[in-house]
Amino acid sequence: MPATSDDPTDRIREAVRAAWRADSARLVGALTRMTRDVELAADLAQDALVAALEQWPTTGVPENPTAWLMTTAKRRGIDHFRRADTLRRKVSELERAVGEEGDVPDLESQVDHIEDDVLRLVFLSCHPSLTAESRAALTLRLVGGLTTAEIARGFLTSESTMGQRISRAKKTLAEAHAELELPTGDDRTRRLDDVMAVIYLIFNEGYTATAGEDWMRPDLVAEATRLARMLSALAPDEPEVLGLHALLELQGSRTAARVDDDGVPVLLEQQDRSQWDQLMIHRGTAALRRAEAVAARGVPVGRYFLQAAIAEQHAIAGRAEDTDWRRIAGLYDVLAGAAPGPVVEVNRAVAHGRAFGPEAGLAVLDAVDPAALGDSPLVPSVRGDLLERAGRHAEAAEAFTDAGRRTRNAGERAVLTRRAADNRDHA
Repeated sequence: MPATSDDPTDRIREAVRAAWRADSARLVGALTRMTRDVELAADLAQDALVAALEQWPTTGVPENPTAWLMTTAKRRGIDHFRRADTLRRKVSELERAVGEEGDVPDLESQVDHIEDDVLRLVFLSCHPSLTAESRAALTLRLVGGLTTAEIARGFLTSESTMGQRISRAKKTLAEAHAELELPTGDDRTRRLDDVMAVIYLIFNEGYTATAGEDWMRPDLVAEATRLARMLSALAPDEPEVLGLHALLELQGSRTAARVDDDGVPVLLEQQDRSQWDQLMIHRGTAALRRAEAVAARGVPVGRYFLQAAIAEQHAIAGRAEDTDWRRIAGLYDVLAGAAPGPVVEVNRAVAHGRAFGPEAGLAVLDAVDPAALGDSPLVPSVRGDLLERAGRHAEAAEAFTDAGRRTRNAGERAVLTRRAADNRDHA
């Protein structure tokens, strides 16, 4: 008989997964601080997870699951160092941290500055010695608590390939003698930018997948949003961190409405806004208000804050026709000055096309260097939209066809192919 949600073993396994997902970053961060070895720390945390899966079905779920995992991981660390007959000082430190045999203290009494450990782990996962792809994978593994298989599915690669990427990233950190320390000054600013960029990369890959059959990967959207929430709690005086949190909540609120019952993508203006997640919208607007309060003290804002302000305009519009496109166009003009780039210009073209007419949007788009975005479908798809709105259907069909040839995402290709056919019918 298959296990159901009422099965005690099933419930215990779910408790293990929940404890791991909620606190794996704290575990790995604290263990890395103690062992000064991120690969060993991750292995010890995994060993504790396996022990929980083996023991909790018999002993029951402990009152403080995270403390149990922490104590078990530390004891495994002591065993490791004893077997290796090295690092005697670390053994002593770990033994003191564990306390007397059989005593499982509260997590906060075991680990000092535990939230700092998480933030240190986030910065370590985004160390400058790593590539952007490795940073994203390692962040999801160490901070997000995702399995290698889950990360591989999210980025459309094999589990073995992703495992090798994560393993190489850990070795690179070891070779670079990367420390679990918070950077300071200009280095902290640069590294924080890298951390936010990785979280945003993960979100965007989930929100509109680069390739594959699915339009979205909601698991990546959810995980990136969770990481952004964590980062904003750890760095509450950084308006850009709060802006990133706000942006991901506000954009992520649309997830359920972005595909229909058959999995076909639904564009923003056709979405059923009653399906938008109001709790996420509330969280996003609250984070944006906090960012504004920090900015009012003279702390500069940037691209994430401005993009969140744009997303808020969509969130507060009860209907698509209520959207304040002039306000959005103005915000994109500011964003183009603060964080210039071809993607911003393409989105600015959309906003100007809605606010001031399709010809205004085409004028902005024509100034974008097509080579700057390589083989991306973004420019021709937006051109097709603006041409369609201008009534230039034959040209729109050609642009949508071009965009459809460029995309590697099956859902996006279906939308572009349909729009090309609709415009050919109207030409």
